[in-house]
Amino acid sequence: MAGDGERRRQRLVAALAHAKGPVPGKRLAEALGVSRQVIVQDVALLRSSGTNVASTNRGYVLVEAQGHSRTFKVRHTADQIEEELNLFVDLGGTVEDVVVNHRTYGRLKAKLGIASRRDVRRYLDDIRSSKSTPLSTITSGYHFHHVSAPSEDVLDDIEDALRERGFLVDRLPYELGQDLD
Repeated sequence: MAGDGERRRQRLVAALAHAKGPVPGKRLAEALGVSRQVIVQDVALLRSSGTNVASTNRGYVLVEAQGHSRTFKVRHTADQIEEELNLFVDLGGTVEDVVVNHRTYGRLKAKLGIASRRDVRRYLDDIRSSKSTPLSTITSGYHFHHVSAPSEDVLDDIEDALRERGFLVDRLPYELGQDLD
């Protein structure tokens, strides 16, 4: 029944393409009449075939590449997260993820997909309503963000604003050659 699976994955992609935000796996499973585990497997198959489906803390999203991206190393306190994320989105960027590079635990990464102030509010509400803390707290506030934008000019503006605000920090020598993807 490979044809059924392929049709289901096409419907899954269509549902994500028409969604106005992240779609929880449970909702996709109900809509497609399968289990949550089947959705997880379908997403893995879609990714392996080149479809860019991201998992966020609010569900799955179909990621359309904006064409330009840059990795920023930043540092700030937990109280400054909202200011930092708003800076990215207000200047036209999408914060794709957060990455910490811990000397003991290694590289830890979480998808974010934050593209608007509304996304920032939801993310912060999720953090505040749980017992969890932001990933950057395990590295004294140091972390990386992969940010996509419609142009290099937007990324340059973001970099300038991060530097001006004091959030931007230089990579350490051991980080320079590292691929953080």
